[in-house]
Amino acid sequence: MTIIRLDPGAAQARLSDDERAVLIDVRSRVEHEFVGHPPGALHVAWSEWPDWRPFPDFAARVRAALGAQGHAEPETLPVFLLCRSGGRSLAAAEALVAAGFVSVHNIEEGFEGARDAEGHRNTLDGWRARGLPWVQT
Repeated sequence: MTIIRLDPGAAQARLSDDERAVLIDVRSRVEHEFVGHPPGALHVAWSEWPDWRPFPDFAARVRAALGAQGHAEPETLPVFLLCRSGGRSLAAAEALVAAGFVSVHNIEEGFEGARDAEGHRNTLDGWRARGLPWVQT
């Protein structure tokens, strides 16, 4: 299986077109709640503070979260992964493919995108900079 890499706009379009598609935010709980997230994004962290080591049972956590939402055979769902800038979500996507998920998408620019010349995010690219819908908890 290959991971499909999309920019946020293309990912949003595909998520809107496919009622089976699921958006998973793999950032930490603090990032998800306080920085913001796309409406309806399921939160399953790839890692958490203080050690930031990836959870070895990440794929099982995704299966459980999708199962709790009533999805049978979660490995067959189109899954779209989002992090801050696309790195953690790519690692999480690789883990899901290795665990047997068959339709895995990485949102390349992430939620906040790359840093600009002043070191700020949310200005060059990413979900928020592209003006896509988002909320804060």
